[in-house]
Amino acid sequence: MNYAVAPNLAAPGLNAEKLALLAQGMEGLTAAQLYWVAAWSAGQAAQVQRSAPPAPSAAVPARAAAQLTIVYGSQTGNAKRVAEQLGRRCEAAGLPMRLLRADAYPQRELAQERHLVIVISTQGDGEPPDDARGLLEFITGKRAPKLPALRFAVLGLGDSSYPQFCVIGRQLDGRLAALGAKRFAAFGEADVEVGAVAGPWVEQALERARELLEQPGLPTRATRLHAVADHSGHSRERPFMAIVLANQRIVARDSGRDVRHVELSLEGSGLGYEPGDALGVWPVNPPALVQQWLDALRLDGTQVVTHQDRALALRQWLAQEREITRLNRPFITALAAASGDGGLARVLQPEHAAEFAALLASDQPIDLLRRHPATWQPEVLLAALRPLAPRLYSIASSPKAVGEEVHITVAVVGYEAYGSAHWGAASSLLAATGEDGRLPVFIEPNVRFRLPADGSRDIIMIGPGTGVAPFRGFVQERRESGASGRNWLFFGNRHFASDFLYQVEWQQALKDGSLDRIDLAFSRDNEQRTYVQHRLREQGAELHAWLKAGAYLYVCGDSSHMARDVQAALIDVIATHGNHSPDEAKAWLGELLQQGRYARDVY
Repeated sequence: MNYAVAPNLAAPGLNAEKLALLAQGMEGLTAAQLYWVAAWSAGQAAQVQRSAPPAPSAAVPARAAAQLTIVYGSQTGNAKRVAEQLGRRCEAAGLPMRLLRADAYPQRELAQERHLVIVISTQGDGEPPDDARGLLEFITGKRAPKLPALRFAVLGLGDSSYPQFCVIGRQLDGRLAALGAKRFAAFGEADVEVGAVAGPWVEQALERARELLEQPGLPTRATRLHAVADHSGHSRERPFMAIVLANQRIVARDSGRDVRHVELSLEGSGLGYEPGDALGVWPVNPPALVQQWLDALRLDGTQVVTHQDRALALRQWLAQEREITRLNRPFITALAAASGDGGLARVLQPEHAAEFAALLASDQPIDLLRRHPATWQPEVLLAALRPLAPRLYSIASSPKAVGEEVHITVAVVGYEAYGSAHWGAASSLLAATGEDGRLPVFIEPNVRFRLPADGSRDIIMIGPGTGVAPFRGFVQERRESGASGRNWLFFGNRHFASDFLYQVEWQQALKDGSLDRIDLAFSRDNEQRTYVQHRLREQGAELHAWLKAGAYLYVCGDSSHMARDVQAALIDVIATHGNHSPDEAKAWLGELLQQGRYARDVY
C-alpha cells in the first residue's frame, strides 16, 4: 500500500525529505497499526504543546467560540460510545464540533475554550481512566487557567457498586465551576445502565449547545435526522451466539479456586479482535439464586409483571433482566426505605463511607434481603434493581495463533457465606456451559492496551492471577508475527503446585524463545507472603534498564489492591534506580502512560 502525501496537504515545517520518510515508515502498516500511530502522534503533540509557552491571545482561532469541543476519558469504552453519540448528533444537526480523547486534547487550548463537554468514567473505587489522568491532573492542578468565558457540561459514568460512584466526573464538574466556568447542562451521573441517563442528557446538552452556538432549526428528538447504513453486524446490543469449543479447569483439584480456560468459536460472526481487547459476555443469573430471592421475598415466580412496557414472569425478570449478584447504592436506598431500617439508612450517609464500602465488598443483595425483611410489590422491586449488564473478560488469545476462535480465562465466583451458597452471574454461566453449548458474546476493543507496532521493542507484562490472560495472547501474537523484541512476564498466584495458570505453555514459551524471562510470586507457599510487587522491587535494576531502553510496560488484574501496589512498586523502582525523587518518578511513569508505553487493563 502506498502512503504518498497529497500535494495539497498542508504540512507545516515538513519538507519533502521528511514527508518521504514518514511515508516510508508507514509502508505496510495495517489499519489498526495506522490508528495506533495516529493516537500516539496525538499524544506526542499534546506533550509538546504542554511544554510550549502559551500562545498570545491574538493567535487564538476564532473557531473556539463557534464550536463545541467534546472530550472523553474512557477505560472500557462506555464514555467513548456516549461521546461519539453526542458527536454524531451534533454533526447531523449541523453543529460545528470536534471530538477528542482526553490524552489527545491540547491542554494549552483550555484557556481559550468556549464550549466544552466532558464525558468521563470513574474506575473502581475512585480512579480516573488512564487516558484522562493527564487532563485531570492539569485541570485540578495549580497550572489550570481561570475560565470565566467557558460554558461547560460534564457527564460522569460509573458503577454504584463502588463507594466512589462517578467521583471523577464530580471532581471535574466542581473544579471547572471553581475556575469560573458556567454550566450549560447540569452534571449527569450514569450508572451501569448508561443509556437511561446518557440518552436524555445527550439530548439536553445538544439542545443547549444549539442555543449557545446560535444554530437554529435543530430537528426535534422525534425527527429521523438521516438514515445510516448499518454495518455493525454483531455487537454489544446484538451479541453473537458463540459455540463453546473447550471449557477446561486449569487449577489443581485441591486449589481453593475454580479457574477455567474457555475457548469459543467466532466462525461466521464477522467479529474480529486484537490481543488486548476484551470479550463481553451477557450473563444469566443462576437458577438457585433466583429461587433464593423468591423464597426470601415470598413472591411467586410465575406472576407476570409489567415493567417499562414489557411483561415477563417475575422469575424471568430476575434470571435474565435484573442485577441480583452485586450490591449498589440505589438498591440499598430502596431496601432501607422498604424495610424502615434506620441502621441500613445510616450506612448510606457520607460520614459512614468506610462502613458502606465494607458492606459492598462483603455482601450480596440476598444477604441484605434476609437481614432486613420487607414487603415488596414486584413492580417496585424491579424498579429498584439495575438491569443486568454484560461482563468483560480480557482475551487470552491471538487470532494469528487460533484463527476464528477467542479464548478467555475465568475465575468462577462461588463461595459459602452466612450459611448459604453464593454465586457470580457470568462466571457461573461460563462454568456451567459445556462443549457445544452457546454463549452470547461481543468484542469490546481496548485501543489503549495494544502491543507496540514496532516488534523490536521489548515488553514487560505484569499479570497476577487471571490478569495473566491478555499476556497469553500477547506472547502468541509476538511469536506468530516474528517480533524480535524481548518478552518478560511477572506472574503471581497463591500456590505454585495448584495455581500456576498456563504453566506448561509458559515453560514451552521459555524453551522456544517466545518468552525470554518469567518471574514468579506464589503468596501462600511461604510463611512470608510474596506478591508480584516484591518481585518488581527485587528485579528493579534490570526492570529500570529495560524501561530506559524503550520497553513497553503492561499491567492487568485487580484494581482495588494489586494495581495500586504495583504502581507504588514501579515508582519505587524508578526512584531508586533512576536517582529520582518519588514525585519525579511518578511524573516519569506518567509520561510513559501518556506516550502509550505504560498501559493498564484493571478491573
